[in-house]
Parts: sequence; C-alpha cells; structure tokens
Amino acid sequence: MSTVAPRRSVFPFTAIVGQDEMKLALLLNVIDPKIGGVMIMGDRGTGKSTTIRALADLLPEIEVVADDPFSSHPSDPEMMSNDVRERLTQGETLPVAKRKVIMVDLPLGATEDRVCGTIDIEKALSEGVKAFESGLLAKANRGILYVDEVNLLDDHLVDVLLDSAASGWNTVEREGVSIRHPARFVLVGSGNPEEGELRPQLLDRFGMSVEVRTVRDPKQRVQVVEERSAFDNKPLDFLDKYQVEQDGLQQKLVDAQTRLESVTLDYDLRVQISQVCSSLDIDGLRGDIVTNRAASALTALEGRNEVTVEDIQRVLPLCLRHRLRKDPLESIDSGYKVTKTFCQVFGLPEPDSEGA
Repeated sequence: MSTVAPRRSVFPFTAIVGQDEMKLALLLNVIDPKIGGVMIMGDRGTGKSTTIRALADLLPEIEVVADDPFSSHPSDPEMMSNDVRERLTQGETLPVAKRKVIMVDLPLGATEDRVCGTIDIEKALSEGVKAFESGLLAKANRGILYVDEVNLLDDHLVDVLLDSAASGWNTVEREGVSIRHPARFVLVGSGNPEEGELRPQLLDRFGMSVEVRTVRDPKQRVQVVEERSAFDNKPLDFLDKYQVEQDGLQQKLVDAQTRLESVTLDYDLRVQISQVCSSLDIDGLRGDIVTNRAASALTALEGRNEVTVEDIQRVLPLCLRHRLRKDPLESIDSGYKVTKTFCQVFGLPEPDSEGA
C-alpha cells in the first residue's frame, strides 16, 4: 500500500489580498531571473515573507542531478557544476530527480563562510582533493534566496550576494585552492526604511524595487484577517479551495518561461526607454537593461509576443524608482516622478497629481 506524502501547509500565492506590485515583481523575476531580484521595502506585517514563501511553494518542481549538492541541471551545461559537467563528458549517465524549488532564508548573523561555503585546507593538502563544504549560495542555486532586513546586513555580505546573483557563480578561494559552483537564484531582499537605508550603490544592483504599505481600506483589512484565520483553522481545506487557481498560475509561469525567448521589443520603444532613463539622470545602463527584460517578461506572462507601451508603463516605476538620485528637499514620490517622465517621453497625458 503506497503512502502519500503529506502536503506542506503554505499559504497559497493566489489567496494573497492586495500587494499587486510586489506579486508582479516576484513573478517577473521567476520568469526571467536575469532581471536581478527584488528589493521590497515597507511596513512591518505587510505579508512580505508570507508572499515569498507562497511563491516558492507555487513554483513547479525542477529536474536536478540527484547526487549533486548544487542542484545542477541534468542537461543544461550553463546550470551544471564542474563535477557534473566532467561526469557527463566521460559518458556517465546522471541520476535525475525532481524536487520543489528551494527557498533559502539568510539569517542576519550569517558569516561569509556560512554564505559562500568553506574549503577544508587540511584535506586538500594531505589528500590532494578539493573538500568543499557548501554554503547557503549552493543551497539556493536554481531557487530563491530571501534576505529579510537586508538593510541591516553587513555591506560586504550584500556585495557577495549581489555579485553571485549577477554572475550566476560563486567562487571560494583559500590558500591557493579555488572552488567555483553555479549560484543562480532569485534574490529577494526586504526591509523597513525606518531601520536604515541601503546604500544607493547596493540598491541600484537590485533589478526591481517595490514599496509596500499597510492596507488602509477597512473592508480589505477584514478580508485579509478572514483569509488568514480560515487558513490557520483548516489549512488543507483552504488549500483545496485555491488549488485550481494555483495550478492555473503555475502553468501560466511555465508557459511564460517558454515564450520569453520569442518576445520582441521594438527598437523605437527601446530608444524611448533609454530616453526616460537619460531624462531621469540615472547612472549606468542597468536601468535600461532591467526595464527591457521586465517588460518582455510581463508580455510573456500575459501570453503575448510583442511588448506594448502599456507593458513598459507597468514595469518602469518598479525598475527605476530606486535608481533616482535622492534629493532630501524633494517631497515628490519617486514612482510618480518616473511615471511623469515616461508620459512626457512617450507623448501621453501626464498624471494629474502624485496619487494619480
């Protein structure tokens, strides 16, 4: 008699009320991890960690090399560790397994060794083998790495995380011994601005930025409380209620990942995106690149092949607001400023007021 593994009780992504910007940014990064992650800043108790755990649970299972500590892809050389690639070259048949996408929580007190992994030098020198104890970056490969209170994390560690997220690789060197392994993950950072700002040069390295606020509408607040209570009281019944929506969104993500390669972004629209970045006086070209990627991912998510002006308008504030130079005397909302400049460049009517 076969036994069915018990389902994990994780609050379903499709049941989360509001916070549409945060949900959209996370979904786009899953479709195209090269967007570069999401920085979520906002009030305490706004469902940041609940949403990220729900996203990890929503994602379809992935194929991995069963005995590889880095969750290497069984057929894509770009996502293989050097050992797996070597075994494949030698004609070995790799054992393949399926597993859920992993979400790794990075604790605030984590050391660099815990994050990057360590090399056993004694073993390397005495036995001539590279004995590597993998860290959190290895565990997060092909998954989600979540850093709560990222603004309180040591700047050096944030640099290491962002470097790995950008390059897709983690390199550990000690006493002339070097180990390199794949570290491709969706980096999600969250924090409360009251507890300290992130340095602008680090903030710029995050692909997208989202500002979340506590829901003010009383009816929506009641809806959030009721949904949470229903889940806590009867989690399996609650999961069953949303199963069809969850399956539908999961399939939508899989289709979007497949469609992404065929999405086209017109040259004139790319020029206008760069014009917006230039008008806003944004340093570097990261804003241009991320906006192009995010707009394409949104188009793929909605089942289309050509990026429209509306797609660009939806993702632009998420991609650029955190790259603007901060003027302490300016009270205008950064998202509004991005939208206003977008309307000027694209020849659309400007929003009436900051709240529009």
